[in-house]
Amino acid sequence: MTTIHPTAIIEDGATLGADVEIGPYAVIGGRVTIGDGSVIRSHAVIGGWTDLGAEVQVFPFASVGLVPQDLKYGGEDSRLVVGARTVIREHVTMNPGTEGGGLVTRVGEGCLFMAGAHVAHDCQIGNNVVFANNATVAGHCQIDDHVILGGLSAVHQFVRIGKNAFIGGMTGIEYDVIPFGMAIGNRANLGGLNLIGLKRHGYPREQIHALRNAYKQLFTEDGTLKDRVEAIAETFAGEPLVETVVDFIRGNSDRSYCVPRGGEAG
Repeated sequence: MTTIHPTAIIEDGATLGADVEIGPYAVIGGRVTIGDGSVIRSHAVIGGWTDLGAEVQVFPFASVGLVPQDLKYGGEDSRLVVGARTVIREHVTMNPGTEGGGLVTRVGEGCLFMAGAHVAHDCQIGNNVVFANNATVAGHCQIDDHVILGGLSAVHQFVRIGKNAFIGGMTGIEYDVIPFGMAIGNRANLGGLNLIGLKRHGYPREQIHALRNAYKQLFTEDGTLKDRVEAIAETFAGEPLVETVVDFIRGNSDRSYCVPRGGEAG
């Protein structure tokens, strides 16, 4: 049974699923859809054209779906979509898209956004992603599945972070981070592979071993990055983790790459 606290404000047009709970002083806008079993706690604000999946939890003072923090935004009809079972903790902010970025911000399923985290306009966030406290991504970023962003980390606009990467606390990311990479630092250098994450997610030992060898070859000083990518693509053909990294680097991006200290980014 859906329960709505008498002090909550639910604007006309809002769509609430079955067994939804709306807490005291929460505000739900008229174009909001909330999936079955979701819980919106006290003082949270869900506005704009926002779709929340099933069993989403939104904690006090979160601001979800309000207009983007982009001076180029001109009031266009844009959207925020949040997947099932995602948890949005206190003071988190999530903004919808803009005309310049496809009009949709998407957040995947099973994510955790700890207190104070921020998802800017037009970002595409994968499944099972974790933003620790005050982690921030600027507009148009792509954060793939199972990425972890440490507390107080910040990601430059248009940056891509590949699946299963780990970003250390207080790290500033200016360049794309390869899948399975681990980036640490004030202006981050690639600090190796996220081996703990790979093991936690059950990747076979032989695949991890191949990835480690490919990583060493990829970031040597011999030749250009493009030449080394082609070389490891040939050497490690059929190795799924290496192919994930190769496909990521070959992908469309205007950013350079986060590399080990002393390495080349282009």
